[in-house]
Amino acid sequence: MSAPAKAKLPLGELLVSKGVISADQLQIALREQRNTGLPLGKQLVGLGFLSEATLREALSENLGQESVDLAKVVVDSAAIKLVPKDLAKRFTLVPIGFSRENGALRLAMSNPNNLVALDQIRLLTRDAMPIEAALAAESDVLRAIEQYYGYELSIDGILREIETGEVDYSSLANAGDEYSQPVVRLIDALLGDAVQKGASDIHFEPEQSFLRIRYRIDGVLRQVRSLHRTYWPAMAVRLKVMSGMNIAESRAPQDGRISLTLLGRPLDFRVASQPTIHGENIVLRILDRLKGLVPIDELGLLPDSLSLLKLMIARPEGIILVTGPTGSGKTTTLYSILNYINAESVNIMTLEDPVEYPMPMIRQTNVSEAAKMDFASGVRSMMRQDPDVILVGEVRDQDTAEMAFRAAMTGHQVYSTLHTNSAIGAIPRLLDIGVLPDVMAGNIIGMVAQRLVRKLCMACREAYDPDPFERMLLGVKAEQPAPLVYRATGCPHCEHHGYKGRLAVLEILKMDADLDELIARRATTREIRNMAIKKGFRPLADDAIRRVLEGMTSLDEISRVVDLTDRVTGLALTM
Repeated sequence: MSAPAKAKLPLGELLVSKGVISADQLQIALREQRNTGLPLGKQLVGLGFLSEATLREALSENLGQESVDLAKVVVDSAAIKLVPKDLAKRFTLVPIGFSRENGALRLAMSNPNNLVALDQIRLLTRDAMPIEAALAAESDVLRAIEQYYGYELSIDGILREIETGEVDYSSLANAGDEYSQPVVRLIDALLGDAVQKGASDIHFEPEQSFLRIRYRIDGVLRQVRSLHRTYWPAMAVRLKVMSGMNIAESRAPQDGRISLTLLGRPLDFRVASQPTIHGENIVLRILDRLKGLVPIDELGLLPDSLSLLKLMIARPEGIILVTGPTGSGKTTTLYSILNYINAESVNIMTLEDPVEYPMPMIRQTNVSEAAKMDFASGVRSMMRQDPDVILVGEVRDQDTAEMAFRAAMTGHQVYSTLHTNSAIGAIPRLLDIGVLPDVMAGNIIGMVAQRLVRKLCMACREAYDPDPFERMLLGVKAEQPAPLVYRATGCPHCEHHGYKGRLAVLEILKMDADLDELIARRATTREIRNMAIKKGFRPLADDAIRRVLEGMTSLDEISRVVDLTDRVTGLALTM
């Protein structure tokens, strides 16, 4: 008798009894729910009190219903064909396959108890097969619908409407029932298209007679559209209105931010305008929290490198520096580390320019010129907030560096980024900024350098025999058998680019007494590097070559991103 009673427990009470949320958090969610009218589970996720995966498991247990994680499911295309997209979107469901036992059509639904939806599916299939419903997170279902049904865009239809005045009904169906201006729908369609294609940035670049639109996908810019220049003024005004910029100002640079829900998940866009000779250039950085928060175990590190990083994180005081050029994923790595150590027992404070991804329990502050809060003064004020861990967005000058090291010397754990080409390169850079060698020695826990390389498309990558020079780069001697390596070819799956997605290559240098002594006596970079390699340090080029030998990327790609010249000269001497 006890099991059914437990199953009927209200969701909020169930979550509190399991220790997933506190009673205070439940009261906050219930109060917010009175204003928003959202279901309790959705409200708790929106407040950041629990993840959608945790909610799905709790609902599954409460309803006595099977749950499914769509990220781990291979969807059957035959099942997709049985249910039209408009029906799938209306009831937030996606067909995922057929049961092996009885041939039932399996549905992933945000609400498996929706009898109207199940009746509609039975009518469609004419009761030819049983229906089995499993619980799935709403955002996962919406994302799966767009992925498996194809993302319908009518950019051409909207442009035709602007030209002729004829209403484009297909874009209205995507936008909702009410009529909105074609320029409004055009911007929405372009933003949705960029997110769907996995872009990190959208560039609107006016030329003398046309507007160029480019997306940065996997770190490389691709031109996607060219529009007549007459479209741009209205489009620019729309982007400025959405991002809270001054529409009357077109001669000075401006910054703004847009928050939208696209493809079933909340997204932020950081917007920057820049006056040029042909008009305002506008660039949007897409901040996707799903991509920004990567678990530390999924950074792609070797087991010994991951253990080394966790050992560095475990040290209670000192500074950890993440280095690399702009766009190399430094922020993502830092957020992964903060997410790993984030707990109620730790006070984590950050100072960023600007805050990219809001995180629960972490006190995040924007650097602000208007409030006269720079990195140095921000760290000074944060020291009075009883922090355990401090993140300083970037060490740019002597004042910031001194404050960061002062925090590290007074019992705090400090994380920051630095623009250098390698982990060891952080030492001469800090000396150049004005940090004394005696201050560095003993206070740096370690340095991480990283780059992002494009992953080969697994659907079309092509194996080949490396030539003698490539064998030398791979560290394979002439008498050894050639390793299996791949190159990019291109297919419809990767839009004929040969690459799809990116992965990180990293080098991790953990400081110790011997390295500290070298820094204190201003040893050369070569001496520090030789000592580090003697202690097992694996340079960035070695990690990149590992990724090539694993078949994840190509030699062409790593040579575009990583400096392999030292490896060539070093191997030439040994071979």
